[in-house]
Amino acid sequence: MADQENGDVGNTQDETDELLDATTGLVLPLLHALDALQQAGRLMHPPTLAEVVEAIAQYQAPLEAGRQAFTAVQWPEHLETFTLHANMATTLALRAFDGFAQAMEKPEPAMAAYKAMGLATQAYAAAYPLATMLPPVSRFYLEPDVRDDAALQQKLMDVDPLTPNVGVMHAENASEQRGGFSMYVPEYYQGETLPLVVALHGGSGHGRQFLWSWLRAVRSNPCILIAPTSSERTWSLMNPATDSQRLHDLVAYAGEHWSIDPQRILLTGMSDGGTFSYVSGLQSDSPFTHLAPCSASFHPMLLEVVDSTRLQDLPIYLMHGALDWMFPVSVAQEANAALSSAGAKVEYREIANLSHTYPQEENPRILNWLLN
Repeated sequence: MADQENGDVGNTQDETDELLDATTGLVLPLLHALDALQQAGRLMHPPTLAEVVEAIAQYQAPLEAGRQAFTAVQWPEHLETFTLHANMATTLALRAFDGFAQAMEKPEPAMAAYKAMGLATQAYAAAYPLATMLPPVSRFYLEPDVRDDAALQQKLMDVDPLTPNVGVMHAENASEQRGGFSMYVPEYYQGETLPLVVALHGGSGHGRQFLWSWLRAVRSNPCILIAPTSSERTWSLMNPATDSQRLHDLVAYAGEHWSIDPQRILLTGMSDGGTFSYVSGLQSDSPFTHLAPCSASFHPMLLEVVDSTRLQDLPIYLMHGALDWMFPVSVAQEANAALSSAGAKVEYREIANLSHTYPQEENPRILNWLLN
């Protein structure tokens, strides 16, 4: 009888070891792959696209090998959520790698690469629920300088998964919907007063995806984050009141449900979202205390219709890529000069290796600027 009991224990341990090996064999290559895909999106510049695709190709085969080993294991039912998200994130990441590789064969490689970037973002989102299950994944969704912060790690691991109104949330903002919003409240939020970041996607973009451009930063340095989706394919630049009122309503909504610092309400955005940060954020009735446009268009005539008192000492973090092919960096240089002359307090960041993509590495700097 004793021998039989020992045999049963041994078999159970063997099964546990198999599950652990399969988990490690997939999760580590998955995190490396997600990081590589994220860097590909950040460094994507049409003239150097082939070099970027070549640089990330090495991460695909280990991920495929990890997937094959992972799916060969018989997983218990109580790990269904874990396996679902691991498989989903892996499948999307592999499709993103294929998309980047196939982009070079397309008539318009850059446009095909942008679609691959969308798949990479979906993979990044699909893997996020694993952060509550595995500490290495939780650290992955933090900024590098706080990944060794033991107190923060403990707060994240102690979170009650049933806590309402925290984490990633979506309101009428499925991928096929317009006019909704996605948001993130740190899972360890306990009613403290936090800054609010409202982040606007670029033309033809979507808030559900753009949310992930900011999640790592606001999870590391706690802020409330809202990523709305424009009512139409892009923001109502010709009729600002349409989307501006929605933004005002979202600020009010956040204030009703969470404690928002009234002195730190940031409106930021990429490309058309950055342009709308100007158009909406410079209005005299704007609730936003800080603006941070990225890769945005700008025309000096805009300042002719703005209340001059709104511009006085208005903090603006203006960032633009020197390699931007859609809006040349001279546009940002002109905006910097015009806004500064009008009395705004401009923090100007011209980023040497940035094309027309969003520089997530700027987010910690923006938050530090917002808080000081």
